[in-house]
Formats: sequence, C-alpha cells, structure tokens
Amino acid sequence: MGRNPVIDAVARVLDECRVFVRQVDRGVYTSPSRRLVGGTVGKHVRHLLDHFSALAGRAESPVVDYDHRERGVPVENEPGAALAEIQRLIAAFEPLAEADLAQPIRIRLMCAPDGTECELDSSLGRELAFVTHHAVHHQAMMRAIALEHGARVSTSFGVAPSTMHTTVVH
Repeated sequence: MGRNPVIDAVARVLDECRVFVRQVDRGVYTSPSRRLVGGTVGKHVRHLLDHFSALAGRAESPVVDYDHRERGVPVENEPGAALAEIQRLIAAFEPLAEADLAQPIRIRLMCAPDGTECELDSSLGRELAFVTHHAVHHQAMMRAIALEHGARVSTSFGVAPSTMHTTVVH
C-alpha cells in the first residue's frame, strides 16, 4: 500500500474478494438468490473478475472489451478456481507503478441492448478506477446473496469507500 490510491484500491478490492470467497462455503457460493433472480455469489465473483481480467490481458489485444465474457466457467461454481484467478490478478497488477496509470488504452463496450458498440480512448488508471468501483457494486450483491443464505459477512464488505468515508467523517 502507499504507491497510488488507484493501485492500492485494486489491491484492496481483490484482497477483499479473496477473503470473502474463503469465508463462504461452496453451498452459499453456488446457491441462486431468490431476491436477485438468477444471481449467485459465484456469478458475481466471475463478473467482477472478468473486468479486471480484461485489463490484465490488455497487451494481448489492441482493445479492452468488457462485454464479451464467458459464462458458466469454473470460477462461477468452484471457489478454488475463483481464488486462483484472484491470485493471478493480484500478481498481474502488483508490479504497477504510478507511471503505468497514464498508459493509453482503447476500450469497447456495448451501448445499447441491440448490440450497438462504441470504442473510446482511455487510460489504464481511469479503467482500473472504473473496474474497482464496479467491483464494489458486485461485492454488495455478493454480500446480499450470502446473507440471504445465512452466511456471516463483514459489515464493510460491499460498502463503497465514499459511504464508509461519509459514515466515519459525519
């Protein structure tokens, strides 16, 4: 910690996911939610890790594409596979330095339900900030599903830093 707030946030969010996945049992990890229809902890883990993985693989493609993801992969149903992917991503982002955040990248995303896509110029730092923020949103859903199935979850897991800061400051 202490290098750059964005790099530190990536490490913190991935570590929080690692701790969470270790704490919930496989039944909770794979059980469908009755409230968030179609969702499981594992599906949300896979989804948030996909976004980090797209950035980790940025050297393999000229465009980072967040919307074309594989579903039904082992990460969704096997906590061990999720833990291995989290560790891979931690190792991929750990060496980043502040100067790396300015690296220009191009992103592609779906802009409409009919499949219309757009491409935008961005930077690695901006996109890491986005996927970290996006991950907290999915952590909140993971927490809700885990609680629905009787798991014990940290009260801070899935809470946005801005919410925690407001709560602490005021």
